[in-house]
Amino acid sequence: MDKAANLTGQLLLAMPGIGDPRFERAVIAICAHDPKGAIGIGIGHPIRGLGLHEVLAQFGIEPGAAPDAPVHSGGPVEQRRGFVLHSNDWSGQDTIDVAGRWALSGTIDALKAIADGSGPSRWLVALGYAGWGEGQLDEELTRHGWFNVQGDIELLYDTEAATRWELGFAEAGIDPRLLATSTGTA
Repeated sequence: MDKAANLTGQLLLAMPGIGDPRFERAVIAICAHDPKGAIGIGIGHPIRGLGLHEVLAQFGIEPGAAPDAPVHSGGPVEQRRGFVLHSNDWSGQDTIDVAGRWALSGTIDALKAIADGSGPSRWLVALGYAGWGEGQLDEELTRHGWFNVQGDIELLYDTEAATRWELGFAEAGIDPRLLATSTGTA
């Protein structure tokens, strides 16, 4: 990773024509990126027909005042495993800080805290994650496929999932309608 910057706490936006339908118009919050690899949580594609209340019911948790927020497709790896991306004002037994920008929790205590009103003030729930092995993401960043932007908190929590991709590019001064779907060779 000596050539590439650490992307922890940033967002990756899939370029048009990335070549993998699982990542079309993907927005991925990078939670860890080091020489051993990277892990990110997809925040751009809610799972159709699945809300937080159904997830809570599967664990026997009463939703309390928690809204029936959408559950996102976090990525193609371990799609039955849940994650909560959240603000730093709450921490549980497995919470990791993500570059001081947000936090990531993967145990049921985060869901219980959200349901009982004692959890983080801002959060997103996802199933699955995107993962890259040693050097894989760094190599992918040298080709057509991904564009990284600052992990803007408003983009993460205050923007509808359907518009995160476009707004991520717009905040970088790029009109995604003008992006090419492939690269040339010289």
